[in-house]
Amino acid sequence: MKKLIHDALNAGIELRQQYLNRLDDDLIQAAGIMVQCFRDGGKVLACGNGGSASDAQHFVAELVNRFEINRPALAAVAMVNDASVITSISNDFSFDGVYERQTEALGRKGDVLLAISTSGDSLNVLKAVEKASQIGMNVVALTGRDGGKIGAHAGTTVHLNINHASTARVQEMHITCLHILCTLIDETMFG
Repeated sequence: MKKLIHDALNAGIELRQQYLNRLDDDLIQAAGIMVQCFRDGGKVLACGNGGSASDAQHFVAELVNRFEINRPALAAVAMVNDASVITSISNDFSFDGVYERQTEALGRKGDVLLAISTSGDSLNVLKAVEKASQIGMNVVALTGRDGGKIGAHAGTTVHLNINHASTARVQEMHITCLHILCTLIDETMFG
């Protein structure tokens, strides 16, 4: 049991060391895009599936409420929360469209879509990226493995990719990236 624990912790440490200098510019660019969006009166829409849905909710909670400092609320919506909306879109159209339809309804030019997918190939997230691009939104993609179709999409403004085979390790890095974005946003706007 201790070996399993140590293996998991060491794998996480090694992955963070591997990405220590590789994400700086992309994180700074993503935070800058979100800061500009908030300053212009816009909002962040966030989506993902499974653990990535939880990460979307977590990030939005940090923006709307607070991260590490008390500051004004920032406009953000996790499109994973509304069971009635998700089930009606899934029933009337398809689950593949649950985030695309919400992006169409809620997104405006200048807003930001945070698209989270550990595979990079989640079809419902990809369709949201496509719709956001059509609207004129910026897209910050947080992916795993090789980035998949989401990372390669022309509408993706900033691609934060954790190229690793383990979904668990990718998700650990995703939440680290999201916490770093919260810090950069808070410090830029209110520090």
